[in-house]
Amino acid sequence: MSYVIGVDIGTQSTKALLMSTEGAIISQASVAYKIEQPRPLWAQQWPEVWLAAVYESVASAVSRSSVPVSEIKAICVSSLYGGSGIAVDENIRALHPCLIWMDRRAQAEVEWVRQNINEQQLKQISGNGIDSYYGFTKILWLKRHKPEVWARTRYLLPPNSYVQYHLTGALSVDHSSAGNIGGVYDIKARTWSVPMLEALGIDVKFMPQRLVESSDIVGHLLPEAATKLGLAAGTPVVAGGVDAAMATLAAGVVQPGNHVAMMGTSMCWGFINQNTDADFGLISMPSVHNPAGDLYIFGGAIAAGASVSWFRDQFCAQEKQAAALLPNVDVHDLMELEAIGTPAGSNGLIFLPYLMGERSPVWDAQASGSYVGLSLFHTKAHMYRAVLEGLAFALRHNMECGQRGSGRLDPELIVVGGASGSDLWMQIIADVTGYPVITIEEEVEAPLGGAMLAALAIGAIDTLAQVRDWRTLRPRAQPNPENKRMYDLMFEQYCNIYLALKPSMHALALLSE
Repeated sequence: MSYVIGVDIGTQSTKALLMSTEGAIISQASVAYKIEQPRPLWAQQWPEVWLAAVYESVASAVSRSSVPVSEIKAICVSSLYGGSGIAVDENIRALHPCLIWMDRRAQAEVEWVRQNINEQQLKQISGNGIDSYYGFTKILWLKRHKPEVWARTRYLLPPNSYVQYHLTGALSVDHSSAGNIGGVYDIKARTWSVPMLEALGIDVKFMPQRLVESSDIVGHLLPEAATKLGLAAGTPVVAGGVDAAMATLAAGVVQPGNHVAMMGTSMCWGFINQNTDADFGLISMPSVHNPAGDLYIFGGAIAAGASVSWFRDQFCAQEKQAAALLPNVDVHDLMELEAIGTPAGSNGLIFLPYLMGERSPVWDAQASGSYVGLSLFHTKAHMYRAVLEGLAFALRHNMECGQRGSGRLDPELIVVGGASGSDLWMQIIADVTGYPVITIEEEVEAPLGGAMLAALAIGAIDTLAQVRDWRTLRPRAQPNPENKRMYDLMFEQYCNIYLALKPSMHALALLSE
């Protein structure tokens, strides 16, 4: 029997999963950490925190099992989208915190790009648009505001590339991570775009020249790293990719038309296609499966689970205290008890989940969260249900844009991530989108995708079609026609409200600086 490990560096935790190459989950472990937010709309993390979490989570997963170390044949490392990438010196030591995907500080750089770069050319080359979400605008922020860091920078590395280097001594970037930087990657040629790098004033030397597929072995564990992980020196390390694409792979999505919503800190709804058009307003990168031919195209809310966490921390102190005293009760279960009894549409209350600006299809770093329709009649239960509904509206907003370029979508929507634990949220998503919702029983998302790629890399499986049995799909919710009619009306207002409030949102954003 042979075994593999999938490890994913997430926004709020790193998770490791030890599996047999026949698809049995043996053990898993996670390590939590926080996002640094020194100013409004800033979000950054030091990569040493990620590296330490990889060591700890993998060592814990290995120690919890009885698997002989010699039988663990590969480890795959995926990660959150690292935005700017990690500015490192020639010794691959971090010089500055990584400006992660959630960070929106590069708004002035966005305006500079729009005024100085041919936007249509950038879209055609990269398959992506211009926004402070994209790494290339964050890179320009570092160049402009941190000249002392810029002067010492040798490379700009995605999180998984940084960790892989410290595990193996080998430097590479997988195609999904490179493509998600936007702007500087040629999505048709599957390589760095030298013309766009030159136009943006970013030296090509900052981009590692070894670009790899997500199932490629990038190197082998160095003795010191292997000791910290509890693994054997020389164990192959597999490239992995961006976590949303990895979670989509874990759901078994390898064919055009398959589509998945990953509901974590953010929401990423995506599908596989061979062509892309940035004018549809979504994000495109090479797929982690067949990256030479397939694209992973997605859109999503920047603050999905983050909106739920915000509501919990600001308004649910009593529920948190009660959950701490009750065995096997989660605070979110208590939050939903009363929300379940409120009607679809929350009695005319709408929540815009733009708590860190918004990504697709709004693309507005100065958008802000809001409740509209609030009255003395409404309770905390209404407000919580409105949060879940607002996030479902954001999902539908992206799905409607994606359908313009997808050709077709499967008749069911797969949902993965923390949200899949909520029956209420799954029903709301089915009612808002009109798609029956199915979930994965294993609830391991991106690390499962990593384990799949690790097994493929060492030849334990021949194709990823073989690992569809590694996850179990379970029907969760069918659309309720009556609720769907209400949500159709509410969704129209959801879209209109943003357009009406946009000028005030932007004015208030200036006052908050």
